[in-house]
Amino acid sequence: MAYKFSKLSRFSRPVLFPALFLVPLSALAAGNYYDARNDAMGGTGVASSTYGTAVLANPALMTKAQPDDDVSIILPAVGVQMTDKNKLIDKVDDLTDSVDRYQDIANSSSFNFADYPKIQAAAGDLAGQLRNIKGNQASGTAGAAFAVTVPNAVLPFAFVTKAYGTAHVTADVTQSDIDYLQGVADGTRFPLPGDQNKLTSAGLGRGAIVYDYGIAIAHEFNIAGHPVSFGVTPKLQKAYLYNYSASVYNYDKSDFTKGRYKNSDSGFNIDAGAATDLGDNWTLGLSAQNLISRDIDTKEISGYKDTYQISPIVTPGVSFHTERFTAALDVDVTPTKRFKTQGESQYAGVGAEYRLLSWLQLRAGYRADMKNTDTNVATAGFGLSPFGKVHLDLAGMKGDDNTWGAVAQLNFTF
Repeated sequence: MAYKFSKLSRFSRPVLFPALFLVPLSALAAGNYYDARNDAMGGTGVASSTYGTAVLANPALMTKAQPDDDVSIILPAVGVQMTDKNKLIDKVDDLTDSVDRYQDIANSSSFNFADYPKIQAAAGDLAGQLRNIKGNQASGTAGAAFAVTVPNAVLPFAFVTKAYGTAHVTADVTQSDIDYLQGVADGTRFPLPGDQNKLTSAGLGRGAIVYDYGIAIAHEFNIAGHPVSFGVTPKLQKAYLYNYSASVYNYDKSDFTKGRYKNSDSGFNIDAGAATDLGDNWTLGLSAQNLISRDIDTKEISGYKDTYQISPIVTPGVSFHTERFTAALDVDVTPTKRFKTQGESQYAGVGAEYRLLSWLQLRAGYRADMKNTDTNVATAGFGLSPFGKVHLDLAGMKGDDNTWGAVAQLNFTF
């Protein structure tokens, strides 16, 4: 006697693909941008950014360019950060083997009762893998930025394009699937044609990618005899939302980007900032990103819908700087929101840079989530600036719960 089961798709794809979707673009990044120097210094930058990267952190700092400073081009800054506490990404490799083994036996045209011990063993292995992955989650962010800053004494300005994304994926394994497969393994159930249609485990994911296209301007004013700089970045904002839900047994990864799961929304927003010096060694800064709040609903999939929140992030900062040394502290006074079903975060960061040589900078810092939603991370990095025209900056982040990240940035000054 022989009979076939419908072919099972790989469980790893629905879980892994949404997580990797962030890489070409949880929200663990401080703010909504990546900057290798700032991220190496604990995610600071409101009062310590250079004029060439100020458009990302605080546009008011564009006025800090010196008379001999040239046009600065970020081409590009790219970063990614992941948290995978349960090592979900690693587990799906083992799960893939189990699914393949089970489907090969179940779909074999020569399957008969003599092969039943093999399918029992395969079902038991798959049940164990599903049990091991049940409820596991992974999340992350990624981003990229390009900017051109033109310094001058009257109205420095910059063109900026950046993209930042966040995603969260869950293995929604149902107990009934585990019980069924375990029953096959124990010999208390015999697999029948059509049983695969009763299996309900799913891969669930939510993702958002936001694109900003802006022009920043800044100017220094004299207020009561004291110089204070202000900067603004009006920008067009395009958001793409993904609400993903699919059975792990009939999944096609190309479906993730199809219209069924995806919707978009466009609008206008604005970033702003202020900065002032206190003596020769201290700078105070204030940054406000996304001053216009926007709530965007995802599509409703399998009865589930979520709302992505774009809201103001206000951050004061202070820096101390000498010719060789810079230290900075930034503290958010408003929370970083994301999907409504996820918790809010509110960050504080501290960091320092030491210019060991004219062309070598060493950096380190620490960033904490004061709401204990995200993992605190230690940061470190370095910068190379041969001839003062090419600037390569690298940063890394490491925290508990299998959290890691990296940022690379290339700047040119002409």
